[in-house]
Amino acid sequence: MSASIRHSVLYAQNFLKDPRLVAALLDQAGLVHDDTVYEIGPGKGVITEQLARRYKHVIAIEKDPRLAALLRQQFADRPNVTIHAGDFLSYPLPRQGYKVFANIPFNITSAIVSRLTTTTYPPVEAHLMMQREAAEMFLGEPRVSLRALLLKPWFELEIVHRFQRQDFTPAPRVDVVMLRLRKRGPPLINSTDRQHFRDFVVSLFTRWQPSAPTALKSIFTRPQRKYIQRALGFNPDVPPASLPFEHWLKLFEYFKTVATEQTRQRIGGSEQCLIQQQNKLQKVHRTRATG
Repeated sequence: MSASIRHSVLYAQNFLKDPRLVAALLDQAGLVHDDTVYEIGPGKGVITEQLARRYKHVIAIEKDPRLAALLRQQFADRPNVTIHAGDFLSYPLPRQGYKVFANIPFNITSAIVSRLTTTTYPPVEAHLMMQREAAEMFLGEPRVSLRALLLKPWFELEIVHRFQRQDFTPAPRVDVVMLRLRKRGPPLINSTDRQHFRDFVVSLFTRWQPSAPTALKSIFTRPQRKYIQRALGFNPDVPPASLPFEHWLKLFEYFKTVATEQTRQRIGGSEQCLIQQQNKLQKVHRTRATG
């Protein structure tokens, strides 16, 4: 693969064209002047310019070194703008309150959302432009997803804008929306139970094959499964995506009251195992894309 093609694969992005649309989106976002706002993938700086006019400190992180150099020239006279040349996925996030407003590269949407939401100090809120199907996956609509289950105890999610394809250059071949993630206060899961909940959900969601009873048997005894079915009105034959988010919360609360130490150890590390599997797949895909 030629160097020019590799460059397009690494940095391909659809940029907003109209500064007036960006201004309208920021009006709707409700950010305030004293905010520190991070932008991921600023590209040609259309969003950066609007952020610079409004907020106390803007940190724009651009992976493409050529664009980063141009942005530094463009905003050289704006002391409230910092341009960082590098990969957002390895950028050290702040420990104090910050917000994010960005048109993110679609090919790393999941990685960016994971970075923002699993860090020790997540943003107070993030406004992210992304492919509609990805936003619906994070929302768990129309069917509950594992991603949604791992987000909703800590974040409120909402699609706040739907774009026209001609709003971008080049025009994308997919529908694009603005997804807002707002940190809950307090979260629906106690901080001491955070990883325990995540391992519980991952363990059940990924084991739910070929049926729910098979998955539940790995964690709950027969009397416990009968209680779950009776107390929750829970149909054990449905796929995990058909179980409402609220039922997952109730299922976890019940699990905490009946789980043995052996059972807790059995599900421990489930999320980390899944992450390792996904990283291996992503590595294979990247190798095929650039090979």
